[in-house]
Amino acid sequence: MERVNRILRHPLYQSLLRELREAEAERIFCVHDMEHFLAVARLAWIENLQEHSGIAREMIYAAALLHDMGRVRQYRDGTEHHEESARIAARILPECGFSEEERETITKAILFHRQDTEEGAAGTLGALLYRADKASRNCFVCEAQSQCNWKPEKRNREIRG
Repeated sequence: MERVNRILRHPLYQSLLRELREAEAERIFCVHDMEHFLAVARLAWIENLQEHSGIAREMIYAAALLHDMGRVRQYRDGTEHHEESARIAARILPECGFSEEERETITKAILFHRQDTEEGAAGTLGALLYRADKASRNCFVCEAQSQCNWKPEKRNREIRG
C-alpha cells in the first residue's frame, strides 16, 4: 500500500483535502472526507473479494481516495467534480508510482463514478467504485433526509451486506 500512502502524503492531495474540509464545513448533507473515501475503498475491496474480481487493492484504494477531490473546484466554479477528479488523479498518480495502464484504469473509473447506473461505469473498477460510493452513505441515520436531493430509490434506508 506504499503507493496509496504516497497519494495521502502528496502535497496537492493534502492541499485539496484541506480545501474540501473548509468548503464543506457547514454542509448538512454527506461530506466528502477521509471517512467517506475509506468507506468507499473498504466497501469496494470487500465486494472485489466476494466477487473474485481480481482488482489490486492499491488500485481500489487509489480510485476511492481520489474520486471526489474535484469537488473543491466544483464548489468554486461549477466544474463537474468527476471530470476534475480525473484530472487531479492524472496529475498525482504518476508521481506515486502507478503505471500508465493503472493510471488509465483509475482515471476512467473516477470519470464514470457518477453514472446513473453501474452499467454506465467504465469497467470493473468503475462499477465497484460506483456501487461502493453509493453504498457508503448512511441515509438511514441522516438528519438531512427531508432536504436531500438524492432520489428516494437511491437512498440507503437499511444496512446491506
